[in-house]
Amino acid sequence: MTPSQRRNPMALNGMITTPHYLASQAGLHILRGGGNAVEAAIAAAAALTVVYPQMCTLGGDNFWLIYNASSGELRGLNASGRAGRHADREVYEGMDAIPSRGPLAAITVPGVVSGWEKAHKYSGKAMNGRLEWSDLLEEAIALCSGVPVSESLAGWLERDTDETDREQAYLQRFAEFARVFLPDGRPLRTGEVLVQEDLRETLVQLAQKGPRDFYEGQIARRLVDGLAEEGGLLTMKDFRKHTADWVEPIGVNYRGLSAYNLPPNTQGVSSLQILAMLAERDMKDLPHGSADYYHYIVEATKLAFADRERFVTDPEFAKIPLKKMLSVKHARECAARIDMAKAQSHPCLLAPKGDTIWLGVVDKEGNAVSLIQSIYNDFGSAVIPRGTGVILQNRGSFFSLDPDHINTLEPGKRTMHTLNPPMILKDGRPLLVYGTMGGEGQPQTQAALVTRILDFGMSPQEAVDAPRWLYGRTWGAASNSLKMEGRVPEEVRQELAARGHDVETVADYTDLMGHAGAILIDRETNPAVDGRPGRTVLHGAADPRGDGLACGC
Repeated sequence: MTPSQRRNPMALNGMITTPHYLASQAGLHILRGGGNAVEAAIAAAAALTVVYPQMCTLGGDNFWLIYNASSGELRGLNASGRAGRHADREVYEGMDAIPSRGPLAAITVPGVVSGWEKAHKYSGKAMNGRLEWSDLLEEAIALCSGVPVSESLAGWLERDTDETDREQAYLQRFAEFARVFLPDGRPLRTGEVLVQEDLRETLVQLAQKGPRDFYEGQIARRLVDGLAEEGGLLTMKDFRKHTADWVEPIGVNYRGLSAYNLPPNTQGVSSLQILAMLAERDMKDLPHGSADYYHYIVEATKLAFADRERFVTDPEFAKIPLKKMLSVKHARECAARIDMAKAQSHPCLLAPKGDTIWLGVVDKEGNAVSLIQSIYNDFGSAVIPRGTGVILQNRGSFFSLDPDHINTLEPGKRTMHTLNPPMILKDGRPLLVYGTMGGEGQPQTQAALVTRILDFGMSPQEAVDAPRWLYGRTWGAASNSLKMEGRVPEEVRQELAARGHDVETVADYTDLMGHAGAILIDRETNPAVDGRPGRTVLHGAADPRGDGLACGC
């Protein structure tokens, strides 16, 4: 991929960033028409389920942080699905793990639509939202009639129909998937037109009958019956019982700023723990791009993930010591354990992939949204119930079959989620809306964006463009490695290897690092002077590793 040619998009009246340019435009259309940040986020998220099906669909989950400018309130919304009532460990007797593809991977109710529904109701009630539900789905419906296949979608289709990989890829073995994405017997290529008529009909019905049809009406029935034909487990009762839930955001202090995220079942606590450990060091001691900079963040990541493996799951099923995990005392103790001369081992193999979208929106009133939406692995379970066009997620495959594991599978349980939408506030108002896709990479890339923008003064676009890393595992690997883009200087990579890191050099601008984005809300450059009101400038960023666009009005 060629180096980023993006500049630093700026605007005064609204900004949106998503990993696909057509979705960004869908959200921008809402902002220009007087819609608020929540309404724009729903329109963009709906468009992404059409144009970015490798990363998110109606069959996935989402999580929200919503800042209400009129009330000064920050709200969290958990729209992740629970395991069906028939999904228990006995179903997988004789297996080492839940399959990552197929009907036995699609065991959690999709939460995406319930998140849109609850956010839309809140927008109308508390944020002066004026747009109807159906208005927000118009662009997604139109895109179903035909959209050029993007580079990212074409690349994932090629990888996931690899005939030599019958376990993780070879998705053409699923008949409906093949019919939609391999219409001529081969995967669609960049620039060819993807048409999704069944999905269009589902979205039209959703627009006309409302979001509850997805859980209680004809759409739900088609999903359940189509999944049952494939040997699936979810029932109409599972769908009817599903709810998205408002949750209290959790936070830590980061150099006098308030960093927020969502509580478990998300790994938001891990993202915040890394920032809390970083706050224990003066960044002058960890110059950007140095071996010390990378080493410290990677080591902090290992410590945060160790806590995550011990404690993070559905809080309805376990007591999680959140207060201790987020305490300054714990951050200080963890920071003191980091040996700057030597990499520590991490005992757990990390999940090899998590494909997701993150989007951010800020409107002219100062409302802000950080939204993350996913189907877990690329194309999720790859199961499309006949007649729906909806790819169901495989998030349930993240459950453990070990009865003693904190995240063991149980009916009605939400699995631990890698998804987590961050936001940083200054004096009670949003300063940085940011995030990324990428499973285990989310807390790591979040740390990169925060340090680069807030500690080293980069613009959001410079921070997103800069070389990235990922500590974790790839498919089939028996150990974790530290993957670094080749743009990281060789001498830095060699120094990290000398400290004991298993350094693996990967391509420049590889989407292995996820598709990140950010919006910086600058209220200081143009302050009020001589009675003239101050002006807020919004600085956006989209990732050159994806097909995204940051645009404003």
